[in-house]
Amino acid sequence: MSHQESPLTHFDATGQAHMVDVSAKQETHRIAVAAGTIRMKPETLALIQSGSAKKGDVLGIARIAAIMGAKRTSDLVPLCHPLPITRVAVDFEVDAAAHSVHCRAQVETVGKTGVEMEALTAVQVGLLTIYDMCKAADRGMVMTNVRVLEKHGGKSGDWTAEI
Repeated sequence: MSHQESPLTHFDATGQAHMVDVSAKQETHRIAVAAGTIRMKPETLALIQSGSAKKGDVLGIARIAAIMGAKRTSDLVPLCHPLPITRVAVDFEVDAAAHSVHCRAQVETVGKTGVEMEALTAVQVGLLTIYDMCKAADRGMVMTNVRVLEKHGGKSGDWTAEI
């Protein structure tokens, strides 16, 4: 039985899961930017903005959690390589009209593989932390639109989402 090469790089020729061999790749400066949103009740957003949430500074703690999430991605996603991350920047933007908080994470490394997974993990962990800190006030919050916005570096070069 012949096996065609799959575009899914985490499977070998026999269909078994494996960690991609990056040993022959060049080390380059790699950047990935990801974003996502959490929607909530207006009253919950007001708690976040006033700093009076029961657990404290929601966005400050969520920023630290997002950075930690980026650093721990290979512990959470089974086939991710552990990477020497050189920079993680996380920003939150309050959108009062939409009763939402937008999270944007930029992750950088100099290495043989990209940091898209680390940027996505940072966003998810940041949003999860907001949920955790505010769930007593609003269990119906919705995390949405988590996606990679752009990546730079490596053999495939630059990519930007068509949004």
